[in-house]
Amino acid sequence: MDLLQGTLDVLILKTLSWEAMHGYAISRWIRQRTDNVLTVEDAALYQALHRLERKGLIESEWGLSENNRRAKYYQLTQAGRAQLRAETSEWRQYAEAVFKVLETA
Repeated sequence: MDLLQGTLDVLILKTLSWEAMHGYAISRWIRQRTDNVLTVEDAALYQALHRLERKGLIESEWGLSENNRRAKYYQLTQAGRAQLRAETSEWRQYAEAVFKVLETA
């Protein structure tokens, strides 16, 4: 299923609210959490990660993956946590409004 514009950023922020992760782990977590409904293409994922890092919402450092391979790990910054709270509230309002329309008999 295609992601709506702006959705990927908030999904990444939420994923990283649990722990620091490398790109593949972020993609896998989103796919598993949505029962394989949402998949993230590599190019879109890394564009979003770089965008979020430029905005100061996440930061990265190199480490070793579970496969003992060098990987870049991303984690939320304080600004990222604040952004996640704001966007979560906005998404809830948006979803509630859409369901009000869809559930109208």
